[in-house]
Amino acid sequence: MGRQFTNAAQELPEIAGYRNDTVDSLTYFLQPLVQQANPRFLSFSPEEFTQLLRDRVEETDLHSSFSILAAVEAALRVDYLIRATKKRKDPLSRAFRGIYKQKGEYARLDDDLLDAWSQFHPELKSLIGEFRAALHFRHWLAHGRYGVKPRNGRFDYISVYTLASFLFSNFPLHHG
Repeated sequence: MGRQFTNAAQELPEIAGYRNDTVDSLTYFLQPLVQQANPRFLSFSPEEFTQLLRDRVEETDLHSSFSILAAVEAALRVDYLIRATKKRKDPLSRAFRGIYKQKGEYARLDDDLLDAWSQFHPELKSLIGEFRAALHFRHWLAHGRYGVKPRNGRFDYISVYTLASFLFSNFPLHHG
C-alpha cells in the first residue's frame, strides 16, 4: 500500500496572496516612521534601510518562487498517480501505467514524467523545456543556494508565477 497523500497542495492565488501580504507587511514595518521608533534600525542610513527592504522582498520572492515550483510538481505528480492508477485510455496514461509498474510513486519528475509529457504532447515541448530550466533554479534554492546560481538565472517571482500559470492553463491535468 502506498503512502497517504494530503490535500495540502497550495494553489497559485494562495501563494501570490501570501507573498503580497508579506511584501506589504515588510514595507509597512520597514517604513521610515518605524525605523525612527525601533532601536534596531537607529544605526541604518537611509540607503542601508532601502537596501534592507529590497533584500527582504527579494528573499520573499525566492521563497514564493520555490513554493510555486513545488506546487507545480505536486500537481504533475497527482496527475501521474491518477493516470497511472485509473483505467484511462489515452497514450499518456498508458505510459504512466508502465512507469508506475516499474517505479510506483517514486517516478522521477524530470526523467520519467516530463519525458512522457514531451513524447505524448509535443505541442508542450517548449513549455516543458522552460519548466525544466526552472527546476534547475528550484534545485539551487532547495540545496541552500550552494554554488553558482544556475545559468538560467532569469527566473524571478514574476517569471516563475507566469510559467506556472501557463503550465496550469495548457497541461490537461487530472486532479484528485
